[in-house]
Amino acid sequence: MAAPLRIVCASALRQTARPFSSTCVTHAGKKWRLENGLARTGSEYGPLTDLPDWSFADGRPAPPLKGQVRRRNEREEFARRAVYLNAEVDTGMDTWKAKKEEEQRRKEELKTSMLKPKGKLLLKKKN
Repeated sequence: MAAPLRIVCASALRQTARPFSSTCVTHAGKKWRLENGLARTGSEYGPLTDLPDWSFADGRPAPPLKGQVRRRNEREEFARRAVYLNAEVDTGMDTWKAKKEEEQRRKEELKTSMLKPKGKLLLKKKN
């Protein structure tokens, strides 16, 4: 009878040695952050990532860290790309409008160049 009890205890100890959850800890609170208009993770942006970690005793700011410089460069590149793409869309819209106006002008020109009714047909249209 002692042998089966030892097997049960050993299997219970093996199961408790496993991790309780296998989900990624970094996504904790992601849904709440997104619903409240915050970043997906707490370390994407904000004062903890953007502000310097320290400053000199006389008040001078610390030199920026590599990560801060990288994030600043990424944001600048993103802003440049957004402006470029916005200008490209504006140019495309202007081209599209010009084509539509040209098409409308051609239709009107075609209507005016068509043969006009004469004689009795002209009198019938006026009435």
